[in-house]
Formats: sequence, structure tokens, C-alpha cells
Amino acid sequence: MRFGFIAKHRAVSPVRALCSAVDVSSSGFYEWFGRQASKRTQASEKLTGLIRQSFEASDRTYGSRRIWRDVLAWGERCGINRVARLMSGAGLQARRKRRRSPGDTGPRPEHSIAPNLLQREFDAAGPNRKWAADFTYIWTEECWLYVAVALDLYSRRVVGWSMQPQMTAQLVIDALMMAVWRRGKPRELLHHSDQGSQYTSEMFQRLLLDQGITCSMSRRGNCWDNAAMESFFSSLKTERVDRK
Repeated sequence: MRFGFIAKHRAVSPVRALCSAVDVSSSGFYEWFGRQASKRTQASEKLTGLIRQSFEASDRTYGSRRIWRDVLAWGERCGINRVARLMSGAGLQARRKRRRSPGDTGPRPEHSIAPNLLQREFDAAGPNRKWAADFTYIWTEECWLYVAVALDLYSRRVVGWSMQPQMTAQLVIDALMMAVWRRGKPRELLHHSDQGSQYTSEMFQRLLLDQGITCSMSRRGNCWDNAAMESFFSSLKTERVDRK
């Protein structure tokens, strides 16, 4: 630390005077100043550069775990704790949790009109085999709005969406219809959602039947049955929506 202080201020004061002030030898300082950084330090500097590259590419939203996966994919061998430590040293911090949106406080009735056929199998063998759907609140400059999304579990791509100021059946119908027409009216498709009244409505169920889509629904009060959508909405709000 004393050698670093001397190196920082040697342009404004003589080195010998600085060495005398902090009680070190000038020969020791010059030896330290000309010494190459250790291999560990060099490796840390290289790793910090990769960490910063991943962090900036994510629009400054990635935490240590996702950055660690990027670093491993680029061929570097390191532990997640080291990535977290270097991120902290470089002042790189991911987005914090967003503000909480208003939710329904009353009990929700159970609509047992479809079994849980997805069974938390969130991987698909190909596109347009399994779609997950849900809707959430989005804060805008004017008010809270509802956004409904249909997500293809094969690619995690949003294939349909809709926004309205009310959470009606038409909200989720519009999202599904966008997905159907954008994906060429797929066959042998499983559509998974919760037991919300919008998805159990006669209008929505008739649309599924007309399109030959199999209906699957989460168990009552079990958010893990549709964890893919929960994860998507968390990333959407934390990394995008709440930043503006």
C-alpha cells in the first residue's frame, strides 16, 4: 500500500522524500515498481476484462452466476466465487429487485377444467410443441397495464403478446391468436397456463378447441408448475421494464 501511494504521488514529490515519509527504502520502491505483476494478478486482470465484457453485453443486468457461465463458455476456468469477488472489486453490480406490483389479495377459486399435463417438463423437443402462458402487471407512465404472453418452451421465445388496461379473457385470447398466426397454426401443441378465470373462460377454451390445442393447467396456488413464465416475467421487469 505504501509503494502504491508513492507511485501515485511521485509526479508531485521526490521519490526519496516520499519513501522517507512512509518509512520505506527507495531501493525497495524501485524494485517493486519495476517488478512484473504475478501470474495470478495477470489472470485476474484478464478475467476481469471478460467479466466486464459479459456485463456490458447484458446491458449491465447479469449477476455473477450468468457471467460465470459466459466466462466458462469462453474457455476460462474459474469458480463462481472468484467471479463474484472480481465483480465486486470492479464495482459491477447487477440490477436489484424491482418494485412490487399490486396483486389480488382475495382467495382465488379453483377451476379444475384441465389436468397438469406439462408436469414441470419445461424442455421441448422442437418448436411449437409446448407453449407456456401467463399475464402480469407492467407499470407505465400513465398507469398499471396488463401484459399477456405466450412463450415457446423450445426456444424461450415470446411468440404472442397483448396489453390492455383490464385483465379480461380478451387479453389472453389476443396473445394466443398472435402466437397462432405468427407460427402458422401449429398442430400437436400443448398450451399450459394457471387456473385464472381468463384461461378457464368459455371464450378461451373454445379458441383452444377450435385450433386443436391441448390444454394444460397448473395446480391451484402452485407457481412452480409454471416456473418458466415466472422466470421470464422476473427478467423482463428487473432487466428491462423497471429501468425506464
